[in-house]
Amino acid sequence: MPECRSTNDLALQLCQQSSVTEGTLVITTNQTKGRGQRGNSWLSSPGLNLTFSLIFKPTFLSVANQFYLNIFTALAVHDYLKARITNTVAVKWPNDILVDDQKICGILVENQIQGSHFQAIIAGIGVNINEHNFSAPVKATSLSLKTQQTHDLQEELELLLHKIEIRYLQLKEGKLAQLKEDYIRALFWRNEQHTFAAFDKQFQGSIIDIDDTGRLLVDVDGNVRAFDLKEIAYIR
Repeated sequence: MPECRSTNDLALQLCQQSSVTEGTLVITTNQTKGRGQRGNSWLSSPGLNLTFSLIFKPTFLSVANQFYLNIFTALAVHDYLKARITNTVAVKWPNDILVDDQKICGILVENQIQGSHFQAIIAGIGVNINEHNFSAPVKATSLSLKTQQTHDLQEELELLLHKIEIRYLQLKEGKLAQLKEDYIRALFWRNEQHTFAAFDKQFQGSIIDIDDTGRLLVDVDGNVRAFDLKEIAYIR
């Protein structure tokens, strides 16, 4: 689409049609009302970045393992960036991608569930490719800022889709342990002491793992605490 409010919204509409094919890509060069995690907006200048949604039909995956949808998409973008730059790339739980502690990608996974299995999922991905202007106090970056080059969006899309297919096939083959291991290894602030905030209190802790439902596990003074989405904030 030359322009649309949200590629995820369009993909969700397509999923209402039984004929929609797994792997369908909805992409635009101008997304006017992009949606991110936790109700946040995803802003992107027209024609400079990748903003797209992919439709998957992981009917093989139990709803109990739904966090692996976040895992495989985050790892795919992580793999793509690791292949493109030498900078530090990390996954900020649950699925933001950072380069040198600056956000370069946001992911929004939305599910359609039937019974105990998925009917379809939409993975919305926004990657800053050639963006140079970010509104303060946003701590963000782009591929172009890191490489000091302008990149062809079609070429970058093809490279990223290849990485997504590899990680999705891992999921389809049931390689959950490998996916989780790779995800834990890529986590931002893993095994480092930092300040977090939860339930209106700040505390020192160290990210060590995620549990079976995808909650973040943080070691706080020798006690492991589990946090769900919206329950914990990264301070410094």
